[in-house]
Amino acid sequence: MLQNLLSSIFRDGQIMVRAPNGALYAANGARDADCPLIVHIRDNKTLWRILRHPELAVGEAYMDGGFVVERGTIYDFLALAARNGRNVKQRRRSMTHKNPRKASRKNVAHHYDLSGDLYRLFLDADRQYSCAYFAQPDMTIDEAQIAKKRHLAAKLLVEPGQKVLDIGSGWGGLALTLAEEYGADVTGVTLSTEQLEESRMRAARRGLQARARFDLRDYRDLQGTFDRIISVGMFEHVGPAHYQEFFDTVAARLDEKGVAVVHTIGNFRGPSRNNPWIEKYIFPGGMIPALSQITPAVERSGLIITDVEILRLHYAETLKAWRERFVAHWDEVRALYDESFCRMWEFYLAGAEAGFREGDLAVFQIQMAKDRNVVPLTRDYITDADRAEPTAHRIAAE
Repeated sequence: MLQNLLSSIFRDGQIMVRAPNGALYAANGARDADCPLIVHIRDNKTLWRILRHPELAVGEAYMDGGFVVERGTIYDFLALAARNGRNVKQRRRSMTHKNPRKASRKNVAHHYDLSGDLYRLFLDADRQYSCAYFAQPDMTIDEAQIAKKRHLAAKLLVEPGQKVLDIGSGWGGLALTLAEEYGADVTGVTLSTEQLEESRMRAARRGLQARARFDLRDYRDLQGTFDRIISVGMFEHVGPAHYQEFFDTVAARLDEKGVAVVHTIGNFRGPSRNNPWIEKYIFPGGMIPALSQITPAVERSGLIITDVEILRLHYAETLKAWRERFVAHWDEVRALYDESFCRMWEFYLAGAEAGFREGDLAVFQIQMAKDRNVVPLTRDYITDADRAEPTAHRIAAE
């Protein structure tokens, strides 16, 4: 059964698996002497779990030590698995993923209300927990996150005094940048109490409370209109059942001459179902959208799409930087949680990187408006802003 599983999944690349009894099983004629990747399933219970449900059980086994990498790294394994992902027999799963208000807050707390010390260990100084923008290949993660914020600000066409809504404002970095460097009046909303407290503290330390306000509020409960609306790394948590509600809300809150930008992870091969391990342990209630799911909801809302950019490998590079930093601070993370948590997050970061580098994942940046004339005729304004001399970024060592 193990040999059949290997042969059915790994049709590209070489891997060997050591069974609990010590026997080695190979895919594609791999040999022990020169196979770059050898993994070990330590006990029969783990073996049977993996045979029954590999997508869930491999991650769980890596967390509890029942699945170990003897040669190569866990990233090497997950990259090979991602490359061969279409060979995995997919179980039918619901595509609805409803996220009413109560469930949304609970799902957000599962991931984003972890200790702030954890995120400080591996994110950039501004704690941007979303895809960076590597305008130059030799950028550090801090430089690439600054470039990401400037890139989004360019697409927003934000001007001093404009009212900006940030849906899913995280630790406040983008909102603070828009307020401090672009002179905007920003309202950020989040469902994470940990992020809310930190955002307000950062605004107070920088004297920006009057121009950067943060609320613990569901985006669906907002009133009034805004000149600009931005949402970064939040749409993945909306769920297909609420896509129309999301864009209807954006349309209702956006001024007639306004501009909105949504930055989200997406699947460029069409609608997909959730990875069961990610759904159970990392992002409950999350769902990666396809453009074919997004555009009908935008069209029905009355908004028009004025620009779409696909960032293909930027998130792979972002995740690589995060993973390397995370592993470098392993002992500190273990002191916050435990060894199983460390292995869970290593598996998550490595698997996500593999998904962008070898699988079907990308990042979509979608610009929208109500009036086709509010955005310049060509995209030169984005490139010009990216290449302009940057203003001084005050990222405090907070």
